Amino acid sequence: MPLNEVTKLYETLNKEFNSANPNLQKCGEYLEKLKIAMIEFQFIAPEGEAQDQKILLLTREILEIGALWSIRVKDIPSFERYIAQLKTYYHDYSNLPQSPRMYSIIGLNLLRLLAQNRLSEFHTELETIEPDQLVSNIYIKHPVEIEQYLMEGSYNRVWNARANVPANEYLFFMDILVDTIRNDIASSSKKAYTSLPLSDFGSLLYFNNENEVLKFAKEHNLNINMAEKEYTL
Repeated sequence: MPLNEVTKLYETLNKEFNSANPNLQKCGEYLEKLKIAMIEFQFIAPEGEAQDQKILLLTREILEIGALWSIRVKDIPSFERYIAQLKTYYHDYSNLPQSPRMYSIIGLNLLRLLAQNRLSEFHTELETIEPDQLVSNIYIKHPVEIEQYLMEGSYNRVWNARANVPANEYLFFMDILVDTIRNDIASSSKKAYTSLPLSDFGSLLYFNNENEVLKFAKEHNLNINMAEKEYTL
């Protein structure tokens, strides 16, 4: 595929992805075609200084959209692949102007590692970030604070942080984290109670209504006494 066609296809992808109601299936098809083109042009792992900056910037833009698209379609392995490729563009090409999406995507990756309980990798990634960004950048500060709350066992603060995500894509990994927390609380409650009113159990798990509690109970094979409106251990 000639470079001008790659550029046109990227522009089509960018317009669709950033539209009010993007067709994610179409975006996936565009990304697949662009992936093939990038491999043909050796865009993904460029070598040497002869690579034109315009090509590098174009490739980075495509990879960033791919990473965000992966979140929207809830494909974590795809997100991981795009992140692995983007690291080259974020850390190895100092001649490129900084991407406005960089910290948002790095923050998403940090949150992913927390959601997957990969704490060692989380701290390794933190070491690649400038210290001032850890406390001043909203995209980085958010997962750093979440990790602190988890270490403290401050689940209520994690729940509250869900309402203050720096970008909508963060909700995907926050929901995974909250579900993990709910599992931990349900497991711990077995040691603390013989039974619990359904409303109290729902509050404990940060649910807003009875239907959400019942759905969670069914998915996790928990005993609910509907006659007494109780969660029984």
